[in-house]
Amino acid sequence: MSSSEVTIKGKHGDFMAYLSGPAGGGPGIVVVQEIFGVNKWLRDTCDMLAGKGYMAIAPDLFWPIQPGVQLDPMVEADFNTGLDLYGKFNVDNSIDDIQSTITVLRGRDGCNGKVGVTGFCLGGLLTYLSVARTDADAGSAYYGVGIDGLLGEAGRIKAPTLIHIADEDAFVPKEASNQVREALEGHGVVSVHTYPGCNHGFARDSDANHYDKAATELAHGRTFDLFKSTLS
Repeated sequence: MSSSEVTIKGKHGDFMAYLSGPAGGGPGIVVVQEIFGVNKWLRDTCDMLAGKGYMAIAPDLFWPIQPGVQLDPMVEADFNTGLDLYGKFNVDNSIDDIQSTITVLRGRDGCNGKVGVTGFCLGGLLTYLSVARTDADAGSAYYGVGIDGLLGEAGRIKAPTLIHIADEDAFVPKEASNQVREALEGHGVVSVHTYPGCNHGFARDSDANHYDKAATELAHGRTFDLFKSTLS
């Protein structure tokens, strides 16, 4: 396995991305950040996926505001900085950056040409939008915030997609989660999974307050099954 920072030439400018992959290459996965940038946990997630045989790349989507952000969500000042950056964030332009990342990864030596997208929190929302607006081959969105306000995008989703909902999400009211479930029920390629008793960030193993090992293993297992069937 090898990892490095690479430069993506995007529609709106060049930006950094962290790339990790197995020596022999494999399918691609774009790993979309939370509001904390391409930090240690996100890089560790890319490395974990590389260990599973994927070329995993995490683009720096905050680059137009502040390149190179790496925040620790367990530090209050960093958490507040992440919220401030999110308030200045351009969602539509970030989807262009994700498409640029998909395109670069798809054409990179070692990639088999298939690329999925996964993300957490802000990245969960952007994963949902990516499967609607980019040519990603599959998507797995973890506890995305704000999907309920963008359900009109669902009709554009053609790639197999998983939506993981934390049933006790402090950032997503139950009414919003219910709207997502009801709107996507019966969608041909979208499956919604709810994790009872879990809070926002349940898959972040660096957060002892919210991490749920059993739910994470279940959600990741579903994600790996999806990517194996769609990207191999």
